[in-house]
Amino acid sequence: ATAFPVEKDLVVERSSFDRVIGAGGYVSVPTGSAPEAHATPVRKPVADAAFENAECIGCGACVAACPNGSAMLFTSAKINHLNALPQGAPERESRVLDMVGQMDDEGFGGCTLTGECATACPKGIPLFSISSMNREFLRAARKSG
Repeated sequence: ATAFPVEKDLVVERSSFDRVIGAGGYVSVPTGSAPEAHATPVRKPVADAAFENAECIGCGACVAACPNGSAMLFTSAKINHLNALPQGAPERESRVLDMVGQMDDEGFGGCTLTGECATACPKGIPLFSISSMNREFLRAARKSG
């Protein structure tokens, strides 16, 4: 993948992942005292989906396995785990637009849903994470104009 320049044999420079995360992989946190632990209930299926995507370790196996050098599985895991939780709601739309935009700017290839990324993922990030991110992206793009 052009977004992972080779440094030496079997070593690539992966700071492009850091820049994708930096484009929107955060949540706004109000200052002051910590909120009550159960103040914002999260349904179990939503929490499970968030944790499943949060398991991504950013190893790059998905990019290496993809015939197109796409980072869609990585990016979707980072977007989906934050967007699933109520704490991620304030940046929900900007997060998906900014992170996908940064992924494109980094030179990762386009996704054609071959599924090699999910097969290679050591943490088992599911392929449907990509379609969830695509839905978020289309919704945010429609709203932004």
